[in-house]
Amino acid sequence: MARILIVAAHPDDEILGCGATILNRIAQGDEIYSLVLGEGITSRYAERAQAEDSKMQELHQANRRVADFMGLSGHYLLDFPDNRFDSVDLLDIVKEVEKIKREVMPDIIFTHFEGDLNVDHRITFQAVLTACRPIADENVKEILSFEIPSSTEWISPFNGSGTFRPNYFIDVSETIELKIKAMKFYESEIKSFPHPRSEEALRIIAQYWGIVSGMAFAEAFMLVRKIG
Repeated sequence: MARILIVAAHPDDEILGCGATILNRIAQGDEIYSLVLGEGITSRYAERAQAEDSKMQELHQANRRVADFMGLSGHYLLDFPDNRFDSVDLLDIVKEVEKIKREVMPDIIFTHFEGDLNVDHRITFQAVLTACRPIADENVKEILSFEIPSSTEWISPFNGSGTFRPNYFIDVSETIELKIKAMKFYESEIKSFPHPRSEEALRIIAQYWGIVSGMAFAEAFMLVRKIG
């Protein structure tokens, strides 16, 4: 049995990035925890203080409902400013990741791709890598990066980190529909087709990675580090 921690920037990233895989791992008996670093939604307003409390509460409630629906062993929701992680000292974010990592003691971490268009995604990756330096007593032995539809694929091809080129595929043929069902809890985040975060698009993306890897449906990852 493995202990897995998902480190995501925003509520809904944990589902978009690896929801079907996590459902698979829970069915296999693994313990799964999620850490969402950012409050979400406030960047949609001219000023952060203008964000409606009711909208914030709905989003955070959806995050809790998703955790219950998925059967997570634990979940953490922090309040770093949405799409403004670059306004926070990286060390502050690293310390929060380290704190939860000490509590959970995960063997595996799933997190964002380092080259995403979204600045919060990029900084989350940096914080995870910093918090998981491979020193002698480090418990994290595997780090996997996931894609986020409407962010990962929109990065410039001239980006220094390169494009998302997965080398690790997980069969999610049995759980893709449950992933989509979980995503529907985030009513404010799911969109109409052909938006990448629509129900149809999420199914097509999983089908595409399935075609690439010889399965009906798959989620794709980049293996950042594996020690063992």
